[in-house]
Amino acid sequence: MATRALLAQLADGSHRDRGIDVHFESVGGVDAARRVAQGEAFDIVVLAANAIDKLIASGHALADSRVDLVVSKTVVAVPEGAPAVDVGTEQALRQAVLAASAIGHSTGPSGTAVLDLLQRWGMLDAVRDRLVQAPAGVPVGRLLAEGKATLGFQQTSELVGLAGVRVLGELPAGCEIVTRFTAAVCAASTRRDEARALIAYMASPETAQAKREHGLEPA
Repeated sequence: MATRALLAQLADGSHRDRGIDVHFESVGGVDAARRVAQGEAFDIVVLAANAIDKLIASGHALADSRVDLVVSKTVVAVPEGAPAVDVGTEQALRQAVLAASAIGHSTGPSGTAVLDLLQRWGMLDAVRDRLVQAPAGVPVGRLLAEGKATLGFQQTSELVGLAGVRVLGELPAGCEIVTRFTAAVCAASTRRDEARALIAYMASPETAQAKREHGLEPA
């Protein structure tokens, strides 16, 4: 879901700039990987790099079509109007997590990384009953805006332009969460040449500005 808005813009751009008509269906990453693995007739798939690698290993995506597209950083946020919380150091972030009454995280790779971070800190069990996982396809920012979480971890691109949310900043040194999103041609595709051309367009320098506008960095 972190790439949803970007991919919608690139779909328009691919038609305008390259004459390639494309429709992206954006769903939660777990669901997307499952559907590709089940052989649904998609031409390309965009997921976190490790998920793409698993699809390649299982024969559901083409290894020679794999291209990194963007890098996405995870930030910490609170509901709009809530007091600022210090998250500038690892110790400050730990204290913020311990003080939060409801901690929002996603079902995607950033959410998994948050749980790993809490485990590394040795506090996962202590805060487990305060963890609120956003349903697949729902941004953590919505949990914050609706008062269902008081502190949230989310990739920057999923918070751009979202009302009711105050971004505090990126995770501090020592606990950064960075996700690399990658595209590949699906083995089920019957339009592989067009799919490769689309991926080439999405990875081209002419799309770099659009990526930055959506809170992402070109890979």
